[in-house]
Amino acid sequence: MTTLMLDREGGRIAYDVQGTGPLVICAPGMGDIRQTFRYLVPALVAAGYRVATFDLRGHGESDTTFANFDEEAEASDVIALAELLGSPATVIGNSMGSAAGVIAAAQRPELVTGLVLVGPFVRDPKMNPVLKALMKVLIAPAWAAPVWKMYLPNLYAGRKPADQAEFAAQANAAMRKKGYAAAFTKTTHTSHDPAEAALPSVTAPVLVVMGELDPDFPKPADEAAWIAEQLSAEVLMVPDSGHYPQSQRPDVVNPAVVSFLSTHLQSGHRA
Repeated sequence: MTTLMLDREGGRIAYDVQGTGPLVICAPGMGDIRQTFRYLVPALVAAGYRVATFDLRGHGESDTTFANFDEEAEASDVIALAELLGSPATVIGNSMGSAAGVIAAAQRPELVTGLVLVGPFVRDPKMNPVLKALMKVLIAPAWAAPVWKMYLPNLYAGRKPADQAEFAAQANAAMRKKGYAAAFTKTTHTSHDPAEAALPSVTAPVLVVMGELDPDFPKPADEAAWIAEQLSAEVLMVPDSGHYPQSQRPDVVNPAVVSFLSTHLQSGHRA
């Protein structure tokens, strides 16, 4: 697979494109790399889609030289990638990538014509102030990489991907590169308020995919239901899965996503 570079103000975004057909853009969350979609992409390509995956600013193979690392910046990169590839797209976002997809869909409805929100953060969670302050200390650049390495397995509550050890090693190695832990720390300072404010402006069809065991939410089913209410969305609750159901339960997620795209293409929505 060839890594391509998208020139943006302040740096470059690493991405790749596979397949032919209607465009799908996969947007990862903070601390992750674009290979988080490694099980979903082949299913989409086989179903007749052109799939672009990219690395967040300061993550994976993207540059660390940007001034902004928040979800609004990620949304602007989604829009820029769709413009570069010359097609409206369904955006599949995981975690913070869901917030970016929501913002992009609200800002450019002609470019984002469908959303799949996986483990979505589209509003700031309620957090104990003491815990919030402690987290800011723990994710300081000096020890962000080892802390994230220690915390990441908790997000995979439930079934583990068969290649989890190899993938985790790849993700951890990316964060250990010079300057990447600092970029990750800056990314964690993002607020989801812009995504929440954008929810009423989203008109695209939406599928919410939530792991039943997602530890990022006190009650994952309740959060999925709230998002669905805001967006008139369909909901898929994924059993035996945490924050990354696209890699933990591809047997459940892949057919549901392909079916969602097919349904909305047939009903007149451009995916």
